[in-house]
Amino acid sequence: MAQTTVIETVTVVRPLKLIAFICGVMVILLMIIGILSPDWLLSVGWRQGLLSHCWERDAPKPLPFNFPTNEPEGCLPARKVTYIGIAFWFCIICLITDICATILTLIGLRVKERQEKIKWYKFAVISMALSLSFLLGALIIYPVCFAAELNLGNRSLWEFGWAYGVVWGAAIFLIGGIVLLLCDKESEEIYYKERKVVREDVTGGNGSMLGHANNHHGTLRNSNHHA
Repeated sequence: MAQTTVIETVTVVRPLKLIAFICGVMVILLMIIGILSPDWLLSVGWRQGLLSHCWERDAPKPLPFNFPTNEPEGCLPARKVTYIGIAFWFCIICLITDICATILTLIGLRVKERQEKIKWYKFAVISMALSLSFLLGALIIYPVCFAAELNLGNRSLWEFGWAYGVVWGAAIFLIGGIVLLLCDKESEEIYYKERKVVREDVTGGNGSMLGHANNHHGTLRNSNHHA
């Protein structure tokens, strides 16, 4: 009778990097909503965003920016103004780089080698930081440049719409994702489980029989290394 010990390795991923991946996904969703919505700036009978502006038939005249009243009521393509175009493309770049960062984070979660994980997480941090910088640029440029043409707005009161807040929410998720990916204290736990295998050889006559019996022992040892 012979007895051997087999050591099985079980890797358990801690949640911080997984939460960073979820932050990246949330940024994608929020950016798509923010880019498509016309509710960045609001006034009486008027809404404007990155791709379109909308007005109502009963809106006070004259309309903001001397928009012609003979145009059909509803939503029309955004005004051809430089700052709106810049903010739009900054948001598009933010969305693309965040998609890249989210994919890189997912790759880092799936690979097994520690050094490979560090490499992919580093690329993800760079991509997320780039995404955040373009997003903050859009969030600053849009209201600052709008204030410069406020005298053409023909309204005494303007306010930020919910879509502008949604994009700020995307910026917060980006900051959270970057912090989580940079968190050096985050690690994976590797559990080593020993399994003893008892082998019994039975030989008789012209034949032989080999029998196995498995005994599982609850031996656990923890070893931490950085993700």
